[in-house]
Amino acid sequence: MARFASFTLLALQWLLLLGPVQGDAVKDLQDKGRPAIDAAIAKSKTCTKDKLQVRREWGDISAADKKAYIDAFLCVIGKPSKLDRTKFPGAQTRYDDFVVVHMNQTMNIHGTANFLSWHRYYEWSWERVLREECNFKGVQPYWDWGRWAADPEKSPIFDGSDLSMGGNGKKVQHTSLVAGFGVGNGGGCVETGPFKNLTIRLGPLSAAISGVARNSRADGYGDNARCLRRDISNGPSSKYTRTQDIVSLITGYKTIGPFQDKMQDPMSGVHSAGHYTIHGDPGGDFYTSPNDPAFWLHHGMIDRTWTIWQSQDLANRVQVIAGGKSMMSFGGAQGSLEDLIDLGVVGNKVYKIKELVSTVDGPFCYVYE
Repeated sequence: MARFASFTLLALQWLLLLGPVQGDAVKDLQDKGRPAIDAAIAKSKTCTKDKLQVRREWGDISAADKKAYIDAFLCVIGKPSKLDRTKFPGAQTRYDDFVVVHMNQTMNIHGTANFLSWHRYYEWSWERVLREECNFKGVQPYWDWGRWAADPEKSPIFDGSDLSMGGNGKKVQHTSLVAGFGVGNGGGCVETGPFKNLTIRLGPLSAAISGVARNSRADGYGDNARCLRRDISNGPSSKYTRTQDIVSLITGYKTIGPFQDKMQDPMSGVHSAGHYTIHGDPGGDFYTSPNDPAFWLHHGMIDRTWTIWQSQDLANRVQVIAGGKSMMSFGGAQGSLEDLIDLGVVGNKVYKIKELVSTVDGPFCYVYE
């Protein structure tokens, strides 16, 4: 008995030295809000429990599910564009269609009232195309920034394995063109993983690193074939996308305006910091960033963060938006829930914002775990 007491005291002493055990505080908030979402599902006219899809973090899905997602991804890349080649000569694949849609709406979907709803529909449309055009049976995954913030290169998302989104770019001499962010250990072409042969054609319009060839057209729609480049580092992630940063974002703002403004802060916001954790070309390009395969996992986490924020007071945080209709539109027209969101050749319908603000209503029927 004395030996047991001595062992217990020693164990307690070790725990005190190690400090408190840290859980996943973002997941705690997600769990806290889940009953409200379940109640919304029960009232929904379009989303039922038998239709409900569950989005999970890349590190938590099986090897088979990762391979299925990557195979469907490569399938979309292998299909021809549905756009007019004379207007968009750089859009040669179905995947390029998504990049063009983002490019030509960039100034009206960032720093605006529709930022969150537009990207929610865009992400869901990507998932829909994977299913309808490439027989994908799974669910869109996401990248939990906080889990891998200390060393994103070693995450299963960027470790360069065949079941990743590809590794860092080859280490080359380069400079960052983004004020406030230095260079990482890459900068060159991605040479590992399933996207090592990916050809980037559109842009650049806002190059993030040096050495990117200019597009033949000022609008960036010319055919500017080049490799996928990355400069992954923990500079942004270790400062701005840690678990505590995500928690602070979710709990620190009671209304949608300040919440989304902080999320999109050019330096310290999780949106910008996530893009600049990837950096490179086109991952760090404001306009063409969807051409980096990791874009979809990053914006999956943007959507998850918004969903968790909504669920903390669901009745008052769903049918609400704030902001203008164009970026930096000081004193300009304000956005409305009646505003339309049109994704052209990558969407299946033109929706009003009010139809896109809940993950369990309108066209959507999914939750996060």
